[in-house]
Amino acid sequence: MALDINQIKKNSTAAVTKNPVETKAASVSWLNKDISFGASFTNAKKQLFYEELSVLMGSGMDIKTSFELLEEEQEKEKDKVLIRKIREDIIAGRSLSQAVQSSGFFSPYEYFSIQIGEETGKTTQVLEDLGVYYQRLIKQRRQLVSALTYPCIVMLTAFGAIFFMLNFMVPMFSEIFKRFKGELPAITKAIIVMSDFLRTYWLVGFVATIGIITFFVVNRKKEWYRKYYSTFILKMPIVGPIFHKLYLARFCNSMHLLLSSRVDMVRAISMVKLMIDFYPIEKALEEIEPKIINGASLFACLSEYEIFDRRMVYLIKVGEEVNKIDRFLDQLHKQYAEDAEHKSALIGSLIEPVMIVLLGAIVGVILIAMYLPLFQLGNSF
Repeated sequence: MALDINQIKKNSTAAVTKNPVETKAASVSWLNKDISFGASFTNAKKQLFYEELSVLMGSGMDIKTSFELLEEEQEKEKDKVLIRKIREDIIAGRSLSQAVQSSGFFSPYEYFSIQIGEETGKTTQVLEDLGVYYQRLIKQRRQLVSALTYPCIVMLTAFGAIFFMLNFMVPMFSEIFKRFKGELPAITKAIIVMSDFLRTYWLVGFVATIGIITFFVVNRKKEWYRKYYSTFILKMPIVGPIFHKLYLARFCNSMHLLLSSRVDMVRAISMVKLMIDFYPIEKALEEIEPKIINGASLFACLSEYEIFDRRMVYLIKVGEEVNKIDRFLDQLHKQYAEDAEHKSALIGSLIEPVMIVLLGAIVGVILIAMYLPLFQLGNSF
């Protein structure tokens, strides 16, 4: 989206003498299509929110007017309520970070980052960095979803085809085979047994599946579950390295954002710990924080944990020695993100043909098992 900052400045100045509502609506008509707040504030909405708010404030517009412009352009009442609440809290004397926090739609990482921007006089820059952060985060997730979507569809199709054949087609052939006096091939017997088992216990399997899903949903926030789940994810042969790179990229980007805003190391570690939703990194940062307070260097602390790879630790050591750690973290983030993107695309291109071949093989085995006795019967005449 291309924004004419000069035009926004002119419109905001003219609003003093002209009809305020008409001028606001004309000056930010481009917001009408981009921001849409719903019951949940998704990452995509946060990206647009931070990008557009940083543009408005960066153009010289005060924060109160910026939120008024955002509010005027919302079509749904619930969208207006969210923006109006933040604006009213600011008018009542709260800071932007406090108003954002009280809205209930933002994470500690976000309002702490905004608070740091307010304390350092870099609110606009922090808002812009948050927009870039969510842009990269969304891109990474989309790449991963894109790589796994097609294989998942193929798997669902395969299970659907197998279920149909075992539940409907195989029983039809089984009734025919019962009329035969001869011995059935072993592969045919195995497929018939599987079909009978599925038809008898499919409801039990369905209930068990629902129970397993419910168990995971109920326990997904518990520490023991998060520990074993993250360990399982990291040990997966193909997906594990991608998740590892993605979370390391998120860690480096978060640290870069905070340290480049002149946040001290202890506070940066404390804030990133609240933001990273990955148990091994959270636990490591929890143990690293008191060590940093006692004077230990970041690279020495990170080197004690396997979740942080050796290359990252070495570059952070160099960054600390030359006092440019934020630049090294930014470079690491870009490299990890690009590596994860490349591997996601590679996995997607490899899994697709493998899944198609696997589906064809399974269906072929079932068909051969069903038609083999008929071929044998034909040869006996």
